[in-house]
Amino acid sequence: MGTLYLVRHGQASFGADDYDQLSALGRQQAMRLGEYFRLKGVTFTSAMTGTLKRQTQTLAGICEGLGVEFMAPASPTGHEESVGARERSDGPPQASSAPPGGSAAHAVASVGAHLFWPGLNEYDSQAVIGAIHPHTLEKPDTPELYRHHFRLLKAGLAQWMTGAVSPVGMPSYREFSAGVAAALAHIRTECEGNVLLVSSGGPIATAVGQVLGTSPETTIELNLRIRNCSVTEFAFTPKRHMLVTYNTLPHLDAPEYASWVTYA
Repeated sequence: MGTLYLVRHGQASFGADDYDQLSALGRQQAMRLGEYFRLKGVTFTSAMTGTLKRQTQTLAGICEGLGVEFMAPASPTGHEESVGARERSDGPPQASSAPPGGSAAHAVASVGAHLFWPGLNEYDSQAVIGAIHPHTLEKPDTPELYRHHFRLLKAGLAQWMTGAVSPVGMPSYREFSAGVAAALAHIRTECEGNVLLVSSGGPIATAVGQVLGTSPETTIELNLRIRNCSVTEFAFTPKRHMLVTYNTLPHLDAPEYASWVTYA
């Protein structure tokens, strides 16, 4: 039996022009998680992420905390290079229902073979909101605007998941869910030992929902409560995944890290 560690990315740049970047705190959260794994003696046989920058940056931070170097797959010039040297920004912005043909996988010290899997990319929250609220929103820079943003997101997700709306540039929720299911199936059939999966709140909540058989409403609630760099654990066999823990922050379980707990 293996253990799958599903990690949400660190704090990103909510409200900025480019959300898909870790904040300074997000990088610290990722490094701290890697340090925790190192102190606990946790090593990984393989790692999987989507192609979004905040996801790969989080894996790079975890590797730094573990004391190993994370190398990105070969660049267009044919040379491997560190994520710290040049962040990857290529790859589709939305989830795919299947893994990319011939995805690069290679040894990365103690996190094993790293596989990019676009089916682990997050949905486009702006497109989801735009599908039900086609007016420009103010940047959420106050508590009320922040709450308004997530009220609209929750309503948009509910309609997307039932097929009532089709956000521009996004797959259907059936396709999105299939991308997550394909990643879990790959892990069950191709992986063993400890596996590290770094993704976002939507795919992780969808994975938990698939394992537990939750309703769309419950899956949305799971999604909106997943904290940055939190750890969800599945035990897995070739036949199934089983939930062990959900949305935990053992690496931040000390008073000095209280301000490091974030949701966006």
